[in-house]
Amino acid sequence: MAERLLEVKGLKVRFATEDGTVHAVDGVDFELDRGKVLGIVGESGSGKSVTAMTILGLTRDKNTRFEGEAIYKGQNLIELSESDLRNVRGNEIAMIFQDPMTSLNPVYTVGDQIVEAIRTHEGTSKRDAKRRAVELLRQVGIPNAPHRVNDYPHQFSGGMRQRAMIAMALSCNPDVLIADEPTTALDVTIQAQILELLANLRADFDSSVILITHDLGVVAEVADEIIVMYAGRVVERGSKRQIFYDPQHPYTWGLLGSIPRLDRPKPKKLHSIEGTPPSLINLPRGCKFRPRCPHAFEKCQEEPDLQRRVEDPGHLDRCWLSVEEKRRLRDATIAGGAQVVA
Repeated sequence: MAERLLEVKGLKVRFATEDGTVHAVDGVDFELDRGKVLGIVGESGSGKSVTAMTILGLTRDKNTRFEGEAIYKGQNLIELSESDLRNVRGNEIAMIFQDPMTSLNPVYTVGDQIVEAIRTHEGTSKRDAKRRAVELLRQVGIPNAPHRVNDYPHQFSGGMRQRAMIAMALSCNPDVLIADEPTTALDVTIQAQILELLANLRADFDSSVILITHDLGVVAEVADEIIVMYAGRVVERGSKRQIFYDPQHPYTWGLLGSIPRLDRPKPKKLHSIEGTPPSLINLPRGCKFRPRCPHAFEKCQEEPDLQRRVEDPGHLDRCWLSVEEKRRLRDATIAGGAQVVA
């Protein structure tokens, strides 16, 4: 039986603002087992990054309210003090942030920043930490690591800075690695290299990965399980094959329909999801996707629960349409269904 590393239950995050209360995350649940990759997918503002940052205690503020649990090794991270959380953050659960140029300090060398992370959590000598930093840069594919360890962030390309951030995150051999849009602003060749690197590091370090992205094509490469978020809620959850071969929620169909296809003799027009995401202050009544859904009907005025509506175990969705109606309607949206390379 797989070792359960992290279990998030009923996580809610609300921010008090002058305009009203922002319901950033509303009842998110998921589990993460050792050695597995969980993909969290959705548009900007869907609550993906806030979920991850709340687990690490990076959204704590007097204007923020939390509910729910994030159980890691028997302790609820949401309730830990800041000092206790610092022992977990970076040491046992590490995060790769979206923009390495703003995450890396421009006035310190890349090596010094990795050394600081190692010494903060492991208390080793500066010489040993420097040696470890060089080895980490080599592991993540930085050429001539003994020399480049003394370079500053501006001397690295975008892809190399992302690799340096991964090296820093791996410096203390964390059990859980959270990667927040790790391929954003990188060209497709470098994206492929970063995804391959994450897959290899998962095997080498036996770490679990939470991969946050807006691109279903990215999670298709590495994820074992996928949750699709919309307006702070999980609208569909399942294995990679369930999400790509038998998607059950109209929002998931829209995301899949927007992926370019190269396996068809005649190119088809990409699908677009009409409208814009709702305000997280004034959420629509009932299904939150209803104002944008072409298949909405009267029942959608009520809020659907996230539950199993198909025979596949572990495949959950938040939609009132019957399974038969979904399978009939979705083909036109996805234009024949997305393909996954197994």
